[in-house]
Amino acid sequence: MTIQTFGIIGAGQMGNGIAQVVAMSGLEVIMNDISEAFVQRGLTTITKSLDRAEKMRCWAA
Repeated sequence: MTIQTFGIIGAGQMGNGIAQVVAMSGLEVIMNDISEAFVQRGLTTITKSLDRAEKMRCWAA
């Protein structure tokens, strides 16, 4: 059995961090929380983190 999708309940600091790492490993991620607003906030945090990482990568090159 091969895992292709990873589900995360909770989009807070730990949940969105786990979601980011899992997604970067190539798995599909389903992130859920008690409200859509919390999921959106988690996605915003992930986006900011990826933007920072990209800027650092460009700077270091």
